[in-house]
Amino acid sequence: MTHNILEVKNITRRFMPGQEQECIALKHVDIQIPENKLTILKGRSGSGKTTLINIMSTLDEPDEGEVWLKDRQFSLMKEEEKEDLRRYELGFVFQSVALIPTMSAYENVDFALRLAEFDGDRRERICEVLSLVGLGKRMNHIPGQLSGGEQQRVGIARAIAHRPKLLFADEPTGALDTASGLAVMKLFLELVEKEGISIVMTTHDPNLMELSDKVYELLDGQVVKEEWHERGKAGIH
Repeated sequence: MTHNILEVKNITRRFMPGQEQECIALKHVDIQIPENKLTILKGRSGSGKTTLINIMSTLDEPDEGEVWLKDRQFSLMKEEEKEDLRRYELGFVFQSVALIPTMSAYENVDFALRLAEFDGDRRERICEVLSLVGLGKRMNHIPGQLSGGEQQRVGIARAIAHRPKLLFADEPTGALDTASGLAVMKLFLELVEKEGISIVMTTHDPNLMELSDKVYELLDGQVVKEEWHERGKAGIH
């Protein structure tokens, strides 16, 4: 039986780009994020997927509706509680990796663990996650010595090092070539299996859909399709 780690209920988000016209980015959205699965939010630019992932990760607030992480409702949490949630229980990967350029891969991950007040052997965990993303032999390289795909993998290692329950990835393959993008997807699937992480990612790349467990398609701020996939048939191992 599949359990949900996060539920979005009747979410609406409005923006006011000008004083005269209201823009509705999301309209009455309901979705369920299954635990220990890879879920994709699909949609072209302007469909509302980034706004949705920001609300799901407490980076933004809806005008209407509720978001639940297990038994916790975001709207009832204080800002300090949300900050603690982002620091200790959530992970974030973005299209712009934003590594600290003067720090090595090892030091970038270590910095993230310090911010998360990681309670454990930091060196062991850093080596573990960098090896997991295929960079065990390049952990002393700075970002300028790494390819775009390698930098993204450092970003993923940094995001999972503190063992978050839920990882959000906004267009993580958007700036990568096809081979690097598929490598990131394969890595995400390994994280689901080996680390027990639940992952939500956005993309507009149709080639990646079959590699996920679940897909929600958004159009003009509304969910227009929901699909479950069998990853064993996706052709990636």
